[in-house]
Amino acid sequence: MSNNKLQAAILVVSETASRDHSTDRCIPVLRDVFDGIGNGQWEVAFTEIVPDSVLDIQKSIQSWADCQKPLNLIVTSGGTGFATKDVTPEAVSPLLDRHAPGLVHGMLASSYSVTPFALMARPVAGVRKKTLVLTLPGSPKGAKENLESVLKLLPHACIQAAGAESRPLHAGGVKKLEADAGVSSGGMGEVPGGEHSHHHSHPRHDHSHGHGGHSAPRAHTKQEDRPQSNDPSAGPARRYRSSPYPMLAVIDALNLISENTPEPVVQKVPVDLDLSGAVLAKDVKAAESVPAFRASIVDGYAVKMPHSGRFAGGVYPVALVSHAQPGTVKELKEGEVARITTGAPLPPGADAVVMVEDTVLKRQTEDGEEEKEVEILTGKIQAGENVREVGSDVNEGDTILKKGEGITVVGGEFGLLASVGTSEVSVYRRPVIGVLSTGDEIIPHDKRGPLRLGEVRDTNRPTLLTAVRSHIFEAVDLGIVSDKPGALEQTLRDAFRKVDVIITSGGVSMGELDLLKPTIERSLGGTIHFGRVNMKPGKPTTFATVPLKDDSGKRITKSIFSLPGNPASAVVCFHVFVLPSLHQQAGIRPVGLPKVKVVLDEDVRMDRQRPEYHRAFVAAKDDGLLYASSTGGQRSSRIGSFKRANALLVMPARDGSMKKGERVDALLMGKLGELAR
Repeated sequence: MSNNKLQAAILVVSETASRDHSTDRCIPVLRDVFDGIGNGQWEVAFTEIVPDSVLDIQKSIQSWADCQKPLNLIVTSGGTGFATKDVTPEAVSPLLDRHAPGLVHGMLASSYSVTPFALMARPVAGVRKKTLVLTLPGSPKGAKENLESVLKLLPHACIQAAGAESRPLHAGGVKKLEADAGVSSGGMGEVPGGEHSHHHSHPRHDHSHGHGGHSAPRAHTKQEDRPQSNDPSAGPARRYRSSPYPMLAVIDALNLISENTPEPVVQKVPVDLDLSGAVLAKDVKAAESVPAFRASIVDGYAVKMPHSGRFAGGVYPVALVSHAQPGTVKELKEGEVARITTGAPLPPGADAVVMVEDTVLKRQTEDGEEEKEVEILTGKIQAGENVREVGSDVNEGDTILKKGEGITVVGGEFGLLASVGTSEVSVYRRPVIGVLSTGDEIIPHDKRGPLRLGEVRDTNRPTLLTAVRSHIFEAVDLGIVSDKPGALEQTLRDAFRKVDVIITSGGVSMGELDLLKPTIERSLGGTIHFGRVNMKPGKPTTFATVPLKDDSGKRITKSIFSLPGNPASAVVCFHVFVLPSLHQQAGIRPVGLPKVKVVLDEDVRMDRQRPEYHRAFVAAKDDGLLYASSTGGQRSSRIGSFKRANALLVMPARDGSMKKGERVDALLMGKLGELAR
């Protein structure tokens, strides 16, 4: 622990999270508050999760407050409502020596400015011995808002509670206290949700130049740098009328995806038919030599070279037979030959193999079933001729495949691994992807009967599932979820227990029912890295990460790609944004679709405001060049524009058209078309 920082603990009170720590969202959110607006004064020394039990709550608080080195601050989250199981206030109140109603009022006032339902909480605050204790709501959003509303005031309270004298602390009056805390009169009312919190250096270390005093508090960040989505509880009348998210260039969005995509996970897997598509995480060395024995590379006759070193043609008895099958073969003597098949082991003593084409049959057995003598027509046979030596293909210990190489579906790599007896390899685990559609108007694509007014068949989900599986990733169908905040939140929480990446479509625009962004930010404690991209189609594409814990309790992040609801937009954005991230997590290099130069086979109109990813058909012609033709109307709702499409033309934002014969970059989504005549 750092000696110069105030020590804090976070206690989450939750039946669910106490059974499965990975479901907790409050601890990472509250840690971020301490780190983000705590002016570097705080260290979260301990975290714990307990069920809704008075004794468990009290035991944790007493262990942190009653020890030889008590903590400065304990914040609890959960159990402050009116449900019968909510017992946190009843557990904490008896432990407090002095209550702090002002902090309670400040937290309630801050949350009330967001929603009147904040008054349905029963917070408690006060001091036990030398430790300040605060109770926060159980939702990540509510806990964050409450802590942000008072955190800058708490160092002053904790220092006093620890035994510091008030007079020196209050020297300079309220204005100095406000400056030290980084707040101003009336300023705390601007903080709800953390959107206006200012990050200052501690004034005692920020000396003004030439004036001998402290510099005035100065904000170092801008609120517009920290956009946040609509609050679903605000209602349609108070929703944003324009997106708070900046419009990013595609390259900047791809860079953010790369920076925030989890590192590949290494796992050991058996060498079986499921290995296709995997990427090796470690070099593979041969466990045995190939071949493991001296073998014939032709059908013919094995011979033993005479001591003179020169083999003479003539008639020889056929003493042995060696087939390409397991078995014991006796030793071949000089003056004998052994009939041998391709791939069969040479008998002990044999030095070379004569091709059957260089022999004639001289005599057979009396039953006519076997050869008895053959004549070898050549005397030019050399030792080792037509023999595949031990390890001539692969030597034991040789590196046969290197880290980063893939096991392709062609099968060559798999065959190589199998040939040397490799039973297990280390690979990068391929992420599991869940695909979800949102919207009360969305119905399954295979629902029978006519549609009711407003209903839309779910095109995106089956299309995206197909796209994911076509790149050899496991795809999980998460179904269709309603446009209701609670339903969406629960579906996402449940999904993250079984998938690594979630792809959603719909619900990312500016409508009152577009709840993906607020659910990610406000309910899951996630971070939206971008919410708009300067491209056509796909402007509202959103990329976010959500903090979680794995089965061992380790903190991890998982990704959400929220794609537009229009079918063509969703498919384009999967290939442009999602696929590179999946490749990165799976260790595949290079990431994303291959880029090639193509020649336009017709004029293609450009969009003057946004770069466009134009669906096209690319084929090779007799001149060896690749030619592209448009698939027709490019409206984002027109999934038919993907019929025959095997490429996306990367069209610049300009007036007019690119002319037939001009060259343009294209991203290849599938195999090249047949040769055009």
